Amino acid sequence: MAVQVHRHRNKVRNGQAIRCAMATGKEQGAISTASSGDQTKGGLRGKLNKVVLAYSGGLDTSVIVPWLRENYGCEVVCFTADVGQGAIELEGLEKKAKASGACQLVVKDLKEEFVSEYIYPCLRAGAVYERKYLLGTSMARPVIAKAMVDVAKEVGADAVAHGCTGKGNDQVRFELTFYALNPELKVVAPWREWDITGREDAIEYAKKHNVPVPVSKKSIYSRDRNLWHLSHEGDILEDPANEPKEDMYMMSIAPENAPSKPEYLEIGIIAGVPVSINGRDLSPASLLAELNEIGGKHGIGRIDMVENRLVCMKSRGVYETPGGTIMAAAVRELESLTLDRETMQWKDIIALKYAELVYAGRWFDPLRQSFDAFMEKVTATTTGSVTLKLYKGSVNVASRKSPYSLYREDISSFENGEIYNQADAEGFIRLYGLPTRVRAMLEKGI
Repeated sequence: MAVQVHRHRNKVRNGQAIRCAMATGKEQGAISTASSGDQTKGGLRGKLNKVVLAYSGGLDTSVIVPWLRENYGCEVVCFTADVGQGAIELEGLEKKAKASGACQLVVKDLKEEFVSEYIYPCLRAGAVYERKYLLGTSMARPVIAKAMVDVAKEVGADAVAHGCTGKGNDQVRFELTFYALNPELKVVAPWREWDITGREDAIEYAKKHNVPVPVSKKSIYSRDRNLWHLSHEGDILEDPANEPKEDMYMMSIAPENAPSKPEYLEIGIIAGVPVSINGRDLSPASLLAELNEIGGKHGIGRIDMVENRLVCMKSRGVYETPGGTIMAAAVRELESLTLDRETMQWKDIIALKYAELVYAGRWFDPLRQSFDAFMEKVTATTTGSVTLKLYKGSVNVASRKSPYSLYREDISSFENGEIYNQADAEGFIRLYGLPTRVRAMLEKGI
């Protein structure tokens, strides 16, 4: 019941746009005529009427606004999704969007939808990419792209645009979602079209078109943050031989500096997804946020890996996923009680492909949706609670219990019982080992 209540609550919240700002004619006039162009005649590369741009307020997306107007003679609607990246990332977006020449800014709170409809299915499936990666960015892109398609319909846009580079996975994740949900939308990817090659070129373009350059200290790392994780790439991380610097981490402290006293947490789970902490029911987003705080102070959830990108190159990244690591450990431990051996094996096999589909941007693929139906069915009885011990970067199970447990002490005990007769094992072994005996007989000519 708790899961159903959360889902109903999400549907109400997800339909709400936090704010929607229109730039006035006077403000639009502040942008140079070279940037705005004559929108009735089109731009340098063709004609679009209105484009919804995935907007962060950083240098790249600030420059994309005038570039779209100049090259496609269109209105630009900036869209920002709140997926838990933090309030500081959302500050001043309205002013920045207007100053860049956008006609409208839409910001939507997607945190609850992100956790309940994207993170929880992956968590229930046990989806992990290449043994380590808990798919933080991979899960966030489809929920953002879906919202962009919705906004495009609301504002009457005929195109969508993103600021992903041509060397990364995100361009695929965004565009496959666009194709799946509205194949009629035109997709514009400036990094695959323009002559801008780096930060200095972007600053020069911004100055030329009277776009205020965001005044902030440029991070030496490329980061992506949401409620599930924080990723770090670039700079010294580009050499896999280099150890990450401690001052790079933002969500967790070093395990050696974590408290010397362990902390115990009881995670309540219904049908394969967490619903409570120490007996307190929480919404999906609130539960994850609280576990991030708890896990971070114990140095939990740091991953350093070299992965195979979808675009056929290797890359090195460092991920912080404190709350997600705790959740994954709890669900996996409860499954040890509620799943039989063969079901668990097939679940693990399918989880590998499930993770690959999510990583590759195929969230709305019928195959992933079919896998999801399987996962939902086999975890229907994964209900109960798991108590975990958190200590200096480690997560260990202290106890697990479920009303649907397949474990029976009267059977598992070393003492003789009525249900399991140890003498029966002799016949079982003879039959189970028959293929082994037959092969040995053949080899020995018996």
